[in-house]
Amino acid sequence: MLEISIGALVLGLAGSLHCAGMCGPIALALPLGDRRWAGKTFGSLLYNLGRALTYAVMGLAFGLLGQGMALAGLQQGVSIFAGAFMLLWVLVPWVQTKTQRTEATIAPWVGRLKQSLAKFFSRTSYKALFSIGLLNGFIPCGLVYMALAGALGTGDALLGALFMFIFGLGTLPMMLGLSLAGNMLSLSIRQTFTKAVPYVVGFMGLLFILRGLDLGIPFLSPPTEKLTPAAHEQPMQALPAASDHLQGHCCQPK
Repeated sequence: MLEISIGALVLGLAGSLHCAGMCGPIALALPLGDRRWAGKTFGSLLYNLGRALTYAVMGLAFGLLGQGMALAGLQQGVSIFAGAFMLLWVLVPWVQTKTQRTEATIAPWVGRLKQSLAKFFSRTSYKALFSIGLLNGFIPCGLVYMALAGALGTGDALLGALFMFIFGLGTLPMMLGLSLAGNMLSLSIRQTFTKAVPYVVGFMGLLFILRGLDLGIPFLSPPTEKLTPAAHEQPMQALPAASDHLQGHCCQPK
């Protein structure tokens, strides 16, 4: 699972400029107050931790869904589906357009979410900063959808949560920099990062497809783990021996 964790981190790092476009205004407007540099850094870290925890909860839900499918014998199919969805998002513009329409459909819900966020911007407490991060994690984002597809593809609730949490940590440097020092990167650097996002998503898609194909390639496409009959037979074989020992012990004359 190491390669998946690294992929989640790279996805977060490469996609952090996309996050800056979506959530940058929130990061720039964080109510850090008149604290010293250490206090502002701690407050911004709390905000980003809140986002990462929300992502982790979402990853837990999607990983649990994938786990249920895995128990039904669909783990390989889920991994291939998640990877194919990522590739389609990169290669087929219609998929991205559909994603944007989905965001427009839930716009009223997003409006209420932003109203809740606004209430916390009038406070400068660390609790308020953490709460802003928690709510911010629910704002619709195409990149988060791709990460959730990855969490689904893990086929495990805890791994799905870990995947999304690491993804959130990957976005931390950019979001932390925005909240503390504003727009620090030049336009050319930002454009370079933005252009890299589809390649990272495509790489993740290929990785999940390889995992689902069960090619027996270590780390990239490991074989599906199966219980062997011997694992069940050994305890059963030990029972007669134990039974004979007890019978012989009981039947010995005193």
